[in-house]
Amino acid sequence: MAMMTAFPLLSAMAACGPVPVEQAERSCLRDARYAQSPRGSVAIGAGSGGSYGRVELELSDDFLSGRSPAEAYERCVVSRSGQMPTRRLEDQPGWAG
Repeated sequence: MAMMTAFPLLSAMAACGPVPVEQAERSCLRDARYAQSPRGSVAIGAGSGGSYGRVELELSDDFLSGRSPAEAYERCVVSRSGQMPTRRLEDQPGWAG
């Protein structure tokens, strides 16, 4: 009975394990972009019900801490994969820093 109770917990913990370093490198490009500058949007409109506005702003801890995009990328890859990146941020396809 105890094993049946522990199985979902063990399954969830296994899903949080390290990912292959190549996968981490691809997914960590987003962290590097957010370290470079905040992202956001502004929406303003008017309709029959009146006017409206919305502002969205996303700030990363890396940006607020003053980390460079390369530092944020490296930290992210190590955190997700447990390994150092195999390629520098500047060498990643899709990076136009």
